[in-house]
Amino acid sequence: MPIVIPKDIPAFEILTKENIFCMHSSRAEGQDIRPLEIVILNLMPTKVTTETQLMRLLSNTPLQVNVTLLQTASYQPTNISQNHMDKFYKTYDDIKNLKYDGMIVTGAPVETMEFEDVKYWQELCEIFDYAERNVTSSLFICWGAQAALNYYYGIGKRLMDKKLFGIFENYGCLENEPLLKGLDDTFCIPHSRHTEIDEKALMEDGRFVVLAQGKECGLSIVKCIDNRKFFFFGHAEYDRETIKAEYLRDLEKGLPIERPKNYFADDKTLDKINMTWRSTGNLLFYNWLNYYLYQVTPYDIGRKIGN
Repeated sequence: MPIVIPKDIPAFEILTKENIFCMHSSRAEGQDIRPLEIVILNLMPTKVTTETQLMRLLSNTPLQVNVTLLQTASYQPTNISQNHMDKFYKTYDDIKNLKYDGMIVTGAPVETMEFEDVKYWQELCEIFDYAERNVTSSLFICWGAQAALNYYYGIGKRLMDKKLFGIFENYGCLENEPLLKGLDDTFCIPHSRHTEIDEKALMEDGRFVVLAQGKECGLSIVKCIDNRKFFFFGHAEYDRETIKAEYLRDLEKGLPIERPKNYFADDKTLDKINMTWRSTGNLLFYNWLNYYLYQVTPYDIGRKIGN
């Protein structure tokens, strides 16, 4: 089944060229089914790239998915036209009386800042409270995962000695976990971050289950025991060129950045990339949609979560 998105959003043309079934909203409205409703809070500066990456993964299921893009009203992005934001994005005020099957909160380039110093922190906290009441299951990515852990559970983060950057091998930590269904014993996940959560505090809390980790990258995927919150500390959604683009950007800015690990096919050029995480990303998002949304969310989306 298709993902339902506006026909004139850039992702529509990109995904259609990839033979991904995209349906525009006017056609979807004529079908007598109840699609999953997903809201994506996109905090990344690369709006179109991130939209496309997530929509690509959400489309890889037999389920029809309606996507709502959400922005913060308290901070205006500078790397995308205001026309794009006005046309395709909603604000919290637009959705605060609606319910969703799933919410995705992306990462953001603010990880070295204190949470309370982020310009849109108070608004983000409102959205976190909203999700607790109105969303069946939420998926938080990278800084979004750190922010959610801090707000909901008071778990902090710390600055690492150097950026964790590249593709890292992981292993599943829980046998028969639905989110990991179909994954091999070891699988690759991209990471690109300067900070890490307080693992000791998380492990001692008792409200979490570690699903995936690696020797080099540490924790990669954690969920709450009630299955309503998933924390991805890596970037399974990244496409082939994303790490390369970040590497070249940091080099151009003169930032201290090492060559990404396990990413380029050889040590001499930047031409060939080993995309070893594509199936991992597809399965993680497929399984989240199926087992933690479709199988448990009420058909009447207006019902209170938990009823």
